[in-house]
Amino acid sequence: MPGSVQILGTGQLLELRNRLRRAGGPRLRQNFTRRVRRAAEPLHRDLQQAIRSQPLVSEGRKAGKRGGPSPTTRPLRAAIAAGIRISVRQGSSPGARVWVDRSRLPDDIRNMPWTINSGRVRHPVFGNRRRWATQWARPAGWWDKTVQAGMPRMQAEVRRIVNDVRRDIE
Repeated sequence: MPGSVQILGTGQLLELRNRLRRAGGPRLRQNFTRRVRRAAEPLHRDLQQAIRSQPLVSEGRKAGKRGGPSPTTRPLRAAIAAGIRISVRQGSSPGARVWVDRSRLPDDIRNMPWTINSGRVRHPVFGNRRRWATQWARPAGWWDKTVQAGMPRMQAEVRRIVNDVRRDIE
């Protein structure tokens, strides 16, 4: 289920944060923050690409049924991709977080990232609440699978950054 991916609060990061405060400084902190953000960017890009390329298939129209153009011109997958964000924290729980910002999504699709991740999208046909259609996201789990594939790389990079900064402090 899409939510957020976090690398946070480990003892090493907390210890490092305290040393950064003592050792000096804004320059060192900014460098640390920038590098942690860069470590999360590949996962961010992978998640955006995964939703942009996620197919939604349906049964298609039945014989003799009418159809027409979509009532909206807004691209669904691009809107969701634009809502995926990165944040880096240095406070009490330092780390990086990749998440879907619901406030960046239009009101009518706020739950759509989670719905698509589940694999089944059920919606009214052209806004008609008496007729419903089901579409399938195949393969399901665009968020879960992408995060599972990207986390080891992100964790290894953050570990390397922590070691580099620790070496600079000592």
